Amino acid sequence: MKNRGVVAVLVAFVLALPALAQTSSTAQDQSTAGQAMQSASSTTADQSGQSLQPLQPPAREGFWGRINPFARKKYVQRQVQPIRDRLNELDELTASNSKMIKDVDTRAQQGIQLASAKANEADQHAIDAGNKAQAAQLTANQANTRLTTVENVVGNIDQYKATNQTEIRFRPGQSVLSTNAKSALDDLATPLKNQKGYIIEVQGFSSGHGTAAIAVSQKMADSVVRYLVLNHDIPVYRIYVVGMGNAPVQTASTDEHRTSGGRVEVSLLKNDLEQLSAADASTAAAPAQQQ
Repeated sequence: MKNRGVVAVLVAFVLALPALAQTSSTAQDQSTAGQAMQSASSTTADQSGQSLQPLQPPAREGFWGRINPFARKKYVQRQVQPIRDRLNELDELTASNSKMIKDVDTRAQQGIQLASAKANEADQHAIDAGNKAQAAQLTANQANTRLTTVENVVGNIDQYKATNQTEIRFRPGQSVLSTNAKSALDDLATPLKNQKGYIIEVQGFSSGHGTAAIAVSQKMADSVVRYLVLNHDIPVYRIYVVGMGNAPVQTASTDEHRTSGGRVEVSLLKNDLEQLSAADASTAAAPAQQQ
């Protein structure tokens, strides 16, 4: 009897060892699972802003309660599956937050690029405004220069200066222009085409005395004027003609003498209008060169 009791005690002890080990392992798994469920629940609530209920262990766990010495793989998977689902939700939430952060960063970069483009455009507008201001200043300077030139021209409008002079010789008793005389008049009148601010002074001299000499000198001067008007389209109002007759002439040696033959002195006189025309041409050419 004593041997049977001892054997029974040993058998019972051997059978109890797996149960104790299973109980310890199951309790540890359940404790770990509970902590994981609480951590996942709190993290999910913090990330999503929504209060998710923590996972609750099942109220009943079969015939053995919390201690199941004969737990299998399917039992363990069934117990762990809610935790896996919650972890999957957490991964999805993390991916969604990452996508939102990436979208925000993309919009921020686009905003920075747009602001930079606007700043560059503003700089370009400032540069254009500066260029326009410089152009306006240049125009003002040119207008001031032109005004000064016009004032000088208007002040000296009646001040003519001799620029060219030629002498036309005639044979005694004749008033017909020779070939050399026509050539000399051509050289004088050809450059005057389309010019302004000039007059031509024609003075006729002849030998003799009194009114007869004056009439002859006037006739020779008229032949010169006629040639200039008909052959070179010189306006009549620009020509001043006078018959001097046998009036004394001042020479380079300051000695006065009377002419000994028929001749006509043609003098070209100009004022500052030519200078004003040249200034207008240069002013008009300056903007064209800038463009």
